[in-house]
Amino acid sequence: MDLIGAQQTQFLSVMAEDEAQAVLRRHVAFAPLGPETVALHDLLGRVLAADVIAGVDVPGFDRASVDGFALRAEDAPVLDLNPETLTPGVEPQHEVKAGTATIIATGAMIPRGADAVLMQEQSRLLDGRLHRIAPIAPGAAIARAGSDMAWGDTVLRQGRVVSSREIGMLAATGIGSASVWRRPRVAVLSTGNELVAPGAPIRPGQVYDSNAAQLGAAVAELGGIVLQHGIVADDAPALHSALARAMADADVVLLSGGTSKGAGDVAARVVAGLARPGVIVHGVALKPGKPLCLAVQDGRLVALLPGFPTSALFTFHRFVAPVLRALAGLPPDDPAIIDATLAIRIASEVGRTEFVMTALLPGADGLLAYPLGKGSGAVTSFAQADGFFAVPAMTDGVVAGTPVRVQRIGTAPAPDLVLIGSQCAGLDALLGVLERDGVRIKSLAVGSQGGLAAAARGACDLAGVHLLDPATGQYNGPFVPDGVTLVPGYGRMQGVVFRPGTAPFASTLDAASAVTAAVAAGAMMVNRNAGSGTRALIDGVLGGARPPGYASQPRSHGAVAAAVAQGRADWGVTIAPVAARYGLAFLPLQDERYDLLVPTARLARAPVQRLLALLDSGQGRALLADAGFGR
Repeated sequence: MDLIGAQQTQFLSVMAEDEAQAVLRRHVAFAPLGPETVALHDLLGRVLAADVIAGVDVPGFDRASVDGFALRAEDAPVLDLNPETLTPGVEPQHEVKAGTATIIATGAMIPRGADAVLMQEQSRLLDGRLHRIAPIAPGAAIARAGSDMAWGDTVLRQGRVVSSREIGMLAATGIGSASVWRRPRVAVLSTGNELVAPGAPIRPGQVYDSNAAQLGAAVAELGGIVLQHGIVADDAPALHSALARAMADADVVLLSGGTSKGAGDVAARVVAGLARPGVIVHGVALKPGKPLCLAVQDGRLVALLPGFPTSALFTFHRFVAPVLRALAGLPPDDPAIIDATLAIRIASEVGRTEFVMTALLPGADGLLAYPLGKGSGAVTSFAQADGFFAVPAMTDGVVAGTPVRVQRIGTAPAPDLVLIGSQCAGLDALLGVLERDGVRIKSLAVGSQGGLAAAARGACDLAGVHLLDPATGQYNGPFVPDGVTLVPGYGRMQGVVFRPGTAPFASTLDAASAVTAAVAAGAMMVNRNAGSGTRALIDGVLGGARPPGYASQPRSHGAVAAAVAQGRADWGVTIAPVAARYGLAFLPLQDERYDLLVPTARLARAPVQRLLALLDSGQGRALLADAGFGR
């Protein structure tokens, strides 16, 4: 009786769950354990501890997407064949000049001068000459260098969980190892004289130990390393020794059973012997899970979970799983959502069921599905997708506003901040700060015009734009629609780029004369896609001229720089930081404004205000200056 009476003094001091969570966070650091470098083949399931930067362009060159003929789209339908056949790995030796074409295989490098690839099925060979039997547009069947990932781009950000998709991205950029957060080591013990390990004989009064198996599996699902310490009898000295062994080589210790007030529940008494600070929670107003006991010694969590399996698993997910996710560098968990509305119209090929990779973004009336249109050859389409939906085989398209059922990929939570518009390395630097602070960000690069449209319909939190109004000479302001607020961003310099020392730029002193000389000499340019702010600038400088390469329209600054650096074009227009990254000569052309458009209804949202505050802070301006951008 005295023993039972003594144990009553150790009974629960029940507190509310919110209070228990707050106490836990005061005594345990919810932060990653520390980084380690791991080889590519061992990265699956790990969490990146640092941003991964591309050291190459992907693809590394303009390449054919089909078997056919590399040619100039503007040429006549009957062409002479050049004396070479291009296959993957073969460097072209002959330029595609007017009236000629080169046989090319899927994946082969596009020769200089060609701006399209004609499929075999759209041609005939008669008398040794190529006859085109179908129209073709510039850029057809060409995957541009750097269009998927460009040298210097942030391929993956700190905190990203590496799946098979990320493995492909890392391999595609030649990365053989990466810095990841160390996986938490979790010791699992079960206590109770009645417990028997699964697979062993059992007698009346005994039960199989299911807690060790299910808790170990739950730890593994969260990326932890499970250290199974087996079953320990209800014997204080034995349990004390087992606990000491577990704490010697684990970051977190899980025990189940022996948390309540009974005389046989020795686990709580043993855990009570811990110090610095020792037991911090013993009893929570939960059903199931009231007997939960949490202790901490020198920052290391010891969780004594209830013995009943349902209670043990429930309290694990409420209290222990968030700790393990934080130690492993994982973001907080979030339930999957599968109902969405298609944000923009998509076309589909009749005759085949199409699975459309999509990003899920919050809209005014629920989730919006934004298709990712980089194509089947892109590494990033699948990696960046939140899920996919099916378009039936006999459907030639799906209109915007159609409800779609999205199959989630992985468990990525919904974003806190959505950006749609023109991509910029300066903005990326600012977003990296927020992401490291736990803000979940989804950013879609669709160009300034696409960002303007998204902001006008309230489909994003912010849109990055750099649109020049030729009538006023002003950037962005003249285009702001009703219901949208313009937030001043920063300056960036657009300029003409070329390889140092190349004709006709050797003696050129300014951008305008460089463009004039290039047009006069017939130097090959690389353009930008229609709808981009840079394309509007280029068209204004050219004044109606259409030099060779005008039809070549990659969608990023990096792709332009890659084309010039690799000699597939002689000149183009891009921003100064990208030119420096590729080692190109740069002649300033236009000091432009890169501003942010915010739907006014979203201006007060906390994540939006955090980004705007960072933009206006000394830290933000220093980041922009370091990246090569001005005020």
